[in-house]
Amino acid sequence: MASDMIIDHKEKANALLKADAAKILKLIKVQMDNLTMPQCPLYEEVLDTQMFGLSREIDFAVRLGLIEEAEGKAILDELERELSMLHEASVKK
Repeated sequence: MASDMIIDHKEKANALLKADAAKILKLIKVQMDNLTMPQCPLYEEVLDTQMFGLSREIDFAVRLGLIEEAEGKAILDELERELSMLHEASVKK
C-alpha cells in the first residue's frame, strides 16, 4: 500500500508540473495575442518569472524524490520548444 501511495504522489507531482507548464504557455499566448509583442520588456519579465518559478517547483519535486531530474528537464525543454514556436509564429505575423 505504501508503494501505491508513493507512485500516486509521483504521478500527481508530474501531472501538476505539466499543468503548470501548460498554464505558462497559455498565459504567454494570451499576452502575445492581446497585450504585448515578444520584444516588450513586460513580456520578457513575465516569461522569465514564470519559467523561474516552474524551474523551482521542478527542483523541489526532484529533491523530494517525486520526479526524476530527467523528467523535470523534459518538462522545461518541452515548454521552451513550444514557447519558441509561438514566438517564431508571432514574429512572422
